[in-house]
Amino acid sequence: MGNEIRATQRVAFLLPLRKGMEEAYDESHKNVWPEMLDLLKRCGVSDYSIFRRDATLFLVMSIPAEDTFDRFWDRIEADEINTRWQQAMTPYFEPLSGLRKGERFPMLREVFYLA
Repeated sequence: MGNEIRATQRVAFLLPLRKGMEEAYDESHKNVWPEMLDLLKRCGVSDYSIFRRDATLFLVMSIPAEDTFDRFWDRIEADEINTRWQQAMTPYFEPLSGLRKGERFPMLREVFYLA
């Protein structure tokens, strides 16, 4: 990666959807609440994508380089807007499994990035 300093770090994780909820989940993200988008930006998200293959979601986002994912996610979880959003999204998801010690989500490690 040379000597350049990145202002952000990219993080990625997987989430499992309940079978049969794929289209409804996609539809729910056509109009993400403006206050939820604002919360993400206020917490430092500068880039965020969700990809789906069947019932598996692949989420990738850029967060402040000086943050850990846990500190970053703590800020989001502490906000009432996120609490309401998560309540609305909960019916779409399967329970998480295969978590490693200390993980909130099944995290992926970036091994290559071409900017």
